[in-house]
Amino acid sequence: MRIGMAINYSGGFKETVAELADYEKAGLDIVFVAEAYSFDAVSQMGYIAAKTERLQIASGILPIYSRTPTLLAMTAAGLDFVSDGRFTLGIGASGPQVIEGFHGVPYTAPLARTREVIEICRQVWRRERVEHQGRHYQVPLPPGQGTGLGKALKIINHPVRPRIPIVVAAIGPKNVELAAELAEGWEPIFYVPEKAGDVWGEALAAGKAARDPELGELDVIAQASLAIGDDVSGLLEFGRPMAALYIGGMGAKGKNFYNDLARRYGYEKEAEEIQDLYLAGKKDEAAAKVPTELLEKQSLIGSEGFVRDRVQAFKESGVTTLNVAPLGRTHEERVRLIEQIKEIAG
Repeated sequence: MRIGMAINYSGGFKETVAELADYEKAGLDIVFVAEAYSFDAVSQMGYIAAKTERLQIASGILPIYSRTPTLLAMTAAGLDFVSDGRFTLGIGASGPQVIEGFHGVPYTAPLARTREVIEICRQVWRRERVEHQGRHYQVPLPPGQGTGLGKALKIINHPVRPRIPIVVAAIGPKNVELAAELAEGWEPIFYVPEKAGDVWGEALAAGKAARDPELGELDVIAQASLAIGDDVSGLLEFGRPMAALYIGGMGAKGKNFYNDLARRYGYEKEAEEIQDLYLAGKKDEAAAKVPTELLEKQSLIGSEGFVRDRVQAFKESGVTTLNVAPLGRTHEERVRLIEQIKEIAG
């Protein structure tokens, strides 16, 4: 089982990257860099590539709407080049609030667009002349559109690898099925091992049935806060505001994917209350309604024995990469947590 960690995009980036060398020595396998309506992730990942040697680097995630498919492919090839083949392209649809509200692009057909993006990216990396006449992307532009001067081109450079790993962030059944069919990896959010089979098992099975064997086994990437000790249970509370933000505030009524997931987990009443409170501006009250069980089951916070049991539960549910957030008070404590979870995960 690989151990990953996400880089915070809200501040202190250079200081955090300076500490990555210690995490790398402690056994960290992969680092994920988010891109919301923040600084772009690409410049930061290039910086990380220059400051590390072994660490795998992944976008977690690049939205499919804010770049053309060929630019996504060029970007991935460039990052793979400067990192000597250590890059993973994490992509996802994000949500309408960000895509339409910040990028000014219609949030349409996320499933079909993701499929076409993956197809085009792999054409680019194989150095084929890019020709794709899909429903959502036409490359080159067909007759009657544009100037008529476009022609099929292939990337000038030779990519380090003809197939850069792709991870799709997805929680809806159809998107999860697509990830299991087409991508090297799948990254859900709020992953609860005991409920994952009921919520996603059918979609994963359908996707894997159509999967090309050359893709290998699906890498399942689960996120979990990490703290090990006999007096750390109070740290669960740090997860409440983010859970409330996603379940309550990431979308309007009936258009919140994370709220839908909480309902599919069996928290229908709580999901309704969290959303009503959050949308009414009562963020603290919304956070208080987040079920403690949900926070516990998706985290690695507790005694060493508890964490070992939870890691085994993640493994048995199919998780192959644990993307942890170490909750130590100091850098040294966080490095020690990476060492501990690396040993526990085996």
